[in-house]
Amino acid sequence: MDSIEREVPIEGPPPGRALDRALDLVRFLRANCPWDREQTPASLIPYLLEESHEVVDAIHDGDGSALEGELGDLLLNLAFQVVLGEEEGRFTAESVTARLEDKMRRRHPHLYGLGEREAWETLKARERAEGGVLDGLARGLDPLTAAHRIQDRVSGVGFDWADYKGALAKVREELDEVEAELAAIPDGRGGGAEPVAGAPADALEEELGDLLFAAVNLVRLAGRHPTPALERANRKFRRRFESLEALAKERGVSLGQAGLEELDVLWDEVKAGER
Repeated sequence: MDSIEREVPIEGPPPGRALDRALDLVRFLRANCPWDREQTPASLIPYLLEESHEVVDAIHDGDGSALEGELGDLLLNLAFQVVLGEEEGRFTAESVTARLEDKMRRRHPHLYGLGEREAWETLKARERAEGGVLDGLARGLDPLTAAHRIQDRVSGVGFDWADYKGALAKVREELDEVEAELAAIPDGRGGGAEPVAGAPADALEEELGDLLFAAVNLVRLAGRHPTPALERANRKFRRRFESLEALAKERGVSLGQAGLEELDVLWDEVKAGER
């Protein structure tokens, strides 16, 4: 009787605490799956970023089942980075956790009997005392989040408005400066719905950037974060515009041919319906 090659089942990782099991799962995959074995910290960056965004989407959707799955995918990517670090001898799961625990004790001294409660940014500023205030900011942050973090950092050393009123006045000032740049564009160069192309790109762009930066600061001093605030505005606009599209289709209105005045009527009707 000819011998038949059979695939021998591989025993999976042993049961344990939830986060330990995630690490064991990655170690198991690294040992037994060619694709997982070939991965590096850099090669996994796209997946780490994608899974982070999918977690955020699930949170916004309020879908508990989807969030559970996406958190698992993100946990896998985090566990992967820890295991790869262990393999390269750069750190261990224990050292990562111990460093996190030590940081949280320093930043919550009042909870551990180590001192009085202090402002979060003040504590972090002390940790960065040997370098510049803005040292260590993640280079991959989107510009909106980066602006918020920069303002948070300098706030920790007292470079900040007393309250939102100063930031609000700054927004008005920057808006005036943008308006002045736009007014300097020769007649006809910025008319209609086309992007303005008349002013020197660096001057107009600089003033627009200052306006956005000031707006982020106002959001921060109003006690909000600009990223979820803008995401909420995006979702609201998309919801309303999709309702406008449906209403236009129902009434035989062509979006490409209808004028702004006619579309504004539909837009106001959609908003009134929401209220």
